[in-house]
Amino acid sequence: MAKVFKKSSGNGQIVLYLGKRDFVDHVDNVDPVEGVLKIDPADLGDRKVWIQMTCAFRYGREDLDVIGLSFRKDIWVQCIQLYPPADHQPTISPLHEALLKKAGEQGHAFTFKIPTNLPCSVTLQPGEDDKGKPCGVDFEVKGYMAKEADNPNEKIVKTDTCRLVIRKIQFAPNSTGAGPKQTVCRGFMMSDRPVHLEVFLDKEIYYHGEPIPVKLKVRNESNKGVNKIKITVDQTTDVVLYSADKYTKNVLSEEFLETVEAGATFEKALRITPLLANNKEKRGLALDGRLKDEDTNLASTTIIRPGMERDILGILVSYKIKVNLVAGGGGFLGGLTSSDVTAELPLILMNPKPKA
Repeated sequence: MAKVFKKSSGNGQIVLYLGKRDFVDHVDNVDPVEGVLKIDPADLGDRKVWIQMTCAFRYGREDLDVIGLSFRKDIWVQCIQLYPPADHQPTISPLHEALLKKAGEQGHAFTFKIPTNLPCSVTLQPGEDDKGKPCGVDFEVKGYMAKEADNPNEKIVKTDTCRLVIRKIQFAPNSTGAGPKQTVCRGFMMSDRPVHLEVFLDKEIYYHGEPIPVKLKVRNESNKGVNKIKITVDQTTDVVLYSADKYTKNVLSEEFLETVEAGATFEKALRITPLLANNKEKRGLALDGRLKDEDTNLASTTIIRPGMERDILGILVSYKIKVNLVAGGGGFLGGLTSSDVTAELPLILMNPKPKA
C-alpha cells in the first residue's frame, strides 16, 4: 500500500484511515469502501462512536441558504456503530490488515458497499467569489461521537468528528461501439442548390485530453463557396434533482480556414481537443469530482444504465459537437448575406481505465 489517507478529530479521540480515495464504478458493482477508525474510549461517557458514509447533492451558494437559494439533499446515507462494537463484522481484507497495523490495538475495521445506482462525483466549477463547498455530487466518510446515530436534536461538536471526501468514478469500457454520424443536405441562403455535409467520428468514446479527429465530407452543389469551417463543443448540464435547471456552456470553439468552392468536393479530418485548461474561468462548468489540492478534468459524460432513475443521479452531463460550414456574403451587403450549414454529433468523454 503506497499511501494512507488519515484524518483526526479535533480532540484526537478518533482517527480515520483510508487506503484510497477513488472508488471505481464497474457498472455491475462498485469498489467497496474499506477503512479503519481508531477509537480512544477514555472520555466517551455515554456516547457511542459511529462511522457514516454519505452521497450528497449540493446546489447553490452556502452563504445564501438562509434565504432559500441553496439546496442540499442526502441522496444516500449509511451509518454503522463501531463502538461499543455492534453487529458490523466486515470480512477483513488485506487493505484492512495494513490499516489496522497503522492504527494499532484501538483500530476498528469497517466496510461500506456503494449501490450501483448512485451518481459519480461531479463538481460545478466555482466562481472567484464563491465560498464554502462547491456545488455538485460528492461522497464523504465521517467518524463521529454521539449518543444516537442521527438525532437532529443532538448537537455534535465539530471537534468530535473527522471526515474525508472520497470520489466515485467511472472508466471507459475496454471496447466501444462505432462512432456517431450525421448527414445533412441543405442550401445556403440565397442559393437554389444544396450542400451535402457528412460528419462522423471514428469511435463512440474519447478520453479526456485525447485529440478528436472530426471527419468531414462535403459536396458543394451551391453557387456559394465555403469560406471557413467552425467546430464547437458544448457541455450540457442537466440538474435533475433540484429544479430541472438545464444549461449549456461552450468548452471549445475553433475556426479552420478551409475553403470549398462552388461545385467542389472536400474531405478532411479536423482535430479538436476540448480541455478544462482552456475553460478555467467559466463558473458552473461541470467537472469530474475534485479532491482538495488535486486537479481534475471536464466532467465525464453521464452513462445512464437501464433501470436507473434519472432524479437520483442529481446532475447529468452530456456533450455535443457542432460543425458549421460558413459561406460569407460578398459585395455591398457583405455579412448580411452570410449563411451556414450545420451538423451535430453527440460526444462521449470519459477517463481511460488505468493500466494494471
